[in-house]
Amino acid sequence: MVTVRLPLVPGGGKLGALQERQFRLLWLARVSSSFGDSLIPVALAFAVLSVSRSPFDLGLVLAAFTIPRVALTLVGGVYADRLPRREVMLVCDGVRAIVEAFTAAMLLAGQMTLPLFFVTAAVFGAASAFFGPASTGLVPQTVSTDRLQNANALLGMSQTMTNVFGPVVSGVLVAGVGAGWVFALDSVTFLASAFFLLSLRLPAYVRPPAQHFLADLSRGLSEVRSRAWVWLPMLSFSVTNLCFAAFVVLGPIVAHDHLGGARQWGVIAAGGAAGALAGGAVALRAKPRRPLAAGFAAWTLLSLPLFALATPLPTSTDAAANAVGLGGIAFGTALWQTTLQTRIPGDVLARVSSYDWLVSLVFMPVGFIAMGPLAESIGIATTLVVAASGIAATNLLVAVAPAVRRVHAATGEEAPALQPAPPRAAV
Repeated sequence: MVTVRLPLVPGGGKLGALQERQFRLLWLARVSSSFGDSLIPVALAFAVLSVSRSPFDLGLVLAAFTIPRVALTLVGGVYADRLPRREVMLVCDGVRAIVEAFTAAMLLAGQMTLPLFFVTAAVFGAASAFFGPASTGLVPQTVSTDRLQNANALLGMSQTMTNVFGPVVSGVLVAGVGAGWVFALDSVTFLASAFFLLSLRLPAYVRPPAQHFLADLSRGLSEVRSRAWVWLPMLSFSVTNLCFAAFVVLGPIVAHDHLGGARQWGVIAAGGAAGALAGGAVALRAKPRRPLAAGFAAWTLLSLPLFALATPLPTSTDAAANAVGLGGIAFGTALWQTTLQTRIPGDVLARVSSYDWLVSLVFMPVGFIAMGPLAESIGIATTLVVAASGIAATNLLVAVAPAVRRVHAATGEEAPALQPAPPRAAV
């Protein structure tokens, strides 16, 4: 048995950011919400297929969730900066709890229909568009600056854990008691998240000066455009998400045709989850002098699982490559979020974060759509090699870019913009 010791942090003991009550409550809220989210993909698939046996209809339901989330992400960023972020998250939790409770009731009563799935998915996606930027912006208001990277690493690790165990729990529940009870459980997780958020005690909220919506949105874009170390990474994210879709779309085909099937693909996926946990664990303590340069150097490792599948290598090697790749992503993500939260003015942080979310969300479905036809045209192995090369080259170019290398852990290209966010109210 391997024992894992939590790293010591200066003045913080072994639990790091979790020793601070406000962050601990936010972490519990995020874990509750993330666990609920991880339950739904399996349950939703079987619930929709119980109403309609068409995979096309399932795709339409997923699109009904994705489109509002993408369309409203920037709006969510504006209002997460205008309003108390904790209250924005509470409203989102309440809306999603109601949606999931309604879905559960209709499924258990045998009254759920395909049009109702479209409506509930759209409302759920819209609420998620507001929750994400508000959640990112709230983190630095709940933890001391020297523990911010530790806090982001813990949030990333906990999300990875829920993504590993949530689908397993969901599958057991769907098989045992039906999808309706999974949606009921998801509703309870959002209520738990709201309970922890209500327990937060934050400084009194100071309303920012009233401004036109488009002016607020433009301010966020201006903050992005004025910092090369922000917009260069966002361009890299768009290319990386587009290219990594090749792994998601073509990986199961490679596993089916060359590795033995779904079980082997599950082993590869499990390797990635283990690697993501390891990458988060490294980020708990490691503080490189040039955090963004180190983060993007780590992100180049995401090319490895695509290169491994292109051959393809044995399942154990593919799983190890996926572990290294997703470990690099987890490590780099913690550094990226910490850098944003310490250098972007607090009153515009959610808007900048919303552009980050938008880029991440938009290019994933584009990649999902494009990779199949591309593989049919040039072959699966060639597509995987091209995509892997795109990931490696893009992230390496960003890692060595002068604007990115000038961002240091303590001081940067600009004075660290850790201007405290407008205080937020406690209920």
